[in-house]
Amino acid sequence: MKPNIVFAFADDWGRYASAYRPYEEANSLNQLIDTPHFDRVAREGVLFKNAAVPAPSCTPCRSSVLSGQYFWQTGMGAILQGAEWDETIPTYPLELEKAGYHIGYTYKVWSPGKAINAPYGADRTRYEPAGTNYSRFSHWVTDNADELGVEGAKQALYDETRQNFDAFLEARPAEQPFCYWWGPTNTHRTWERGSGKALWDLEPDDLQGHLPDFLPDVHDVREDVADYLGECLAVDAGLGVILARLEAIGELDNTLVVVSGDHGIPGFPRAKCNLYDIGCEVALAARWPGRIPAGRAVDDAVNLMDLAPTFLEAAAVDIPDSMTGRSLLPVLESTESGLVDEQRTFVVLGRERHVAAAREGFLPYPQRAIRTKDFLYIYNFAPDRWPAGNPGGLDDPTVTAPSFAELCNDTFAVYPDMDAGPTKAWIIHHRAEEAVQPLFELGFGKRPQEELFDLRVDPHYMHNVAQDSKYSDTRRQLHEQLMHVLREQNDPRLVESDCRFEREPYISAPQNNL
Repeated sequence: MKPNIVFAFADDWGRYASAYRPYEEANSLNQLIDTPHFDRVAREGVLFKNAAVPAPSCTPCRSSVLSGQYFWQTGMGAILQGAEWDETIPTYPLELEKAGYHIGYTYKVWSPGKAINAPYGADRTRYEPAGTNYSRFSHWVTDNADELGVEGAKQALYDETRQNFDAFLEARPAEQPFCYWWGPTNTHRTWERGSGKALWDLEPDDLQGHLPDFLPDVHDVREDVADYLGECLAVDAGLGVILARLEAIGELDNTLVVVSGDHGIPGFPRAKCNLYDIGCEVALAARWPGRIPAGRAVDDAVNLMDLAPTFLEAAAVDIPDSMTGRSLLPVLESTESGLVDEQRTFVVLGRERHVAAAREGFLPYPQRAIRTKDFLYIYNFAPDRWPAGNPGGLDDPTVTAPSFAELCNDTFAVYPDMDAGPTKAWIIHHRAEEAVQPLFELGFGKRPQEELFDLRVDPHYMHNVAQDSKYSDTRRQLHEQLMHVLREQNDPRLVESDCRFEREPYISAPQNNL
């Protein structure tokens, strides 16, 4: 019997789940939250401790996940604003549909870009009869709490998720295997300020001492992180609705359930849109009774582009030659914990253009990186450009910044490759202070061509040792290893003398902000 496949894939959800507590420092943020439904998937299946996205930006990451390729192999799908989907590229959901699967999705699959959600069948396979309010979770609950109460408003959104999923199930021909994508976007900014405490009892000051070293440990930032963690809890609650519905119809144990996110936390320095761990590390767990031995945690370095061939192999569908990702099925079906596949010791990451107008000429900030167990090596192809986008004069500490409110709400005010929010606003407004200036420079300043971090002694990647002679052999080896993969996988940055990412249409102004 062919398995059903359910993929819960949340926007901007990094590695925030309580299942990771045993493997992290005592002051990690995961010590402060409970995600029982993700934890159930991990407990009854396998938890991946070292999963990363191919690119820490929505559209290119999703292009990779759907096509099973490195993002730079997906044509105009390799950028965010201005992306266009190449329909000649095979994607796992459409391959499953051709093989007889009933496919469908709710909320976000692939966007921004043209055509929205095209790699999953666009509007033809969308199931949202109950609405899309879940993607405004904290705003919607706050707006409706007076009438429904907080828990009643939450329940209304859980009902929306169930009803949308039910519509998909009701459209399924009898006995046909199905493939469903649940893609909530509530973890993407903006979210209701103060909602972490108001809706989830996450007291901001309980986060004191739990923030990474590159963030100011002040109330405004702690509240911002607490609000984000509340949205992560909402994702977990929605996952619980999906699991309960599968169980109720007797399909849970014949379903491969996979849960993850498309990159790290938005609107924070060194996070989303950056190749540091907080931008690229994501939660990943899979459950499939009878095929995935339960209760394991694996150390294998996994790139999410490996999911497409995994889904196809699980369904006994031929994997297209275009898919350069490697199926995870041998890792899933192993009885081992720790490092299962000795070849999975590193991942390669990258970035091109995020916000179109972040720099003059609509230019990208091109980066590639290799992450191993102990090291993160980043190669910046254009170190003269601003990684977070043009500063609008704010690289001069005497220039007056836009208002706090504007920086909280207008991503394009300054540094547009970082989402607007209270943390961005606070750091910019306090950037001239002695204690904040180094953090501001780490998050917003220009970067050297090479960055190397020894994660054994510097887990928050604060100290670049690329020019330290003690690490010269490591830097050289990682550089060569990274460049070998890029050449082997035909990265335009290495194999094209006139790199496509530096010319039209890749640097054109997008239409309608797509």
